[in-house]
Formats: sequence, C-alpha cells, structure tokens
Amino acid sequence: MDTLTTENLTGINREGNYANTPLKYLAASSIIGDDVKNAEGEGMGEIKDIMIDIAAGKIDYAIIEFGGFLGIGSKFFAIPFGLLSVDAVEKSFVFKQSKETLENAPGFDQDHWPDTNSHWERVYNYWNFVGY
Repeated sequence: MDTLTTENLTGINREGNYANTPLKYLAASSIIGDDVKNAEGEGMGEIKDIMIDIAAGKIDYAIIEFGGFLGIGSKFFAIPFGLLSVDAVEKSFVFKQSKETLENAPGFDQDHWPDTNSHWERVYNYWNFVGY
C-alpha cells in the first residue's frame, strides 16, 4: 500500500508539517484573518470573510478590510478570489492589483453589509471594468 493510502486510512501524517505542498487545499478558518499584500509588499488589509457561490461550489469573493486605524474608518471590499494568490512562505495572500484600484472599488461598512445580490452587481461591474 502506498504512503498516501496509508495516511488516509490511519489519519497519521508521515510527510511532516508541510504535507500540503505544493499547496492545494486550505480550510476556510485558515484563510480568515490572513494578511493581504500587493505585489510590491504593501499591506492591503486582511481577509475578514469569504463568499461562496453555492451553485458553483467555489469561493467567489474574499471580503477584505482595508484602511483606517485599529478598525476605525476602515471599509470592507469584496475582491474576486481569482485576484488573490497564496504566498505560502509569508502565509498571506497577494492581491494582483494596485492599492489605488482597491481604494476606488465599491466598499461597505462592517455594520452595514449590503444586500449581497444587488451589491455584487456593482462589484462585478467594477472588477470587469478594471480588467479582471
């Protein structure tokens, strides 16, 4: 019996701390709270939640909190998950757009989440406009 089959049957991981290499799966709880940076290494906030497309069975958007200081004056942004890539070394996500692009995106207040269906239309239109 091969190692993978044995590990699946026993639940014992013999591959060390980084058995999920190359990275293929992440638990939702491990994504929430992760830092987001742009390609230049600038802080772009952190992932506060994820939005799942129930029909397609995939993560559609990550909700990123950005701006402000200690949560005051910050906004939430729905970012298409395809605009993020994992930086496994830094254990963070890289946002494939500029800080200015994020600042100009439609956002919302943490206490006033939009009606998701109508807000997503504005978000889709914005990200399609910037070339996603």
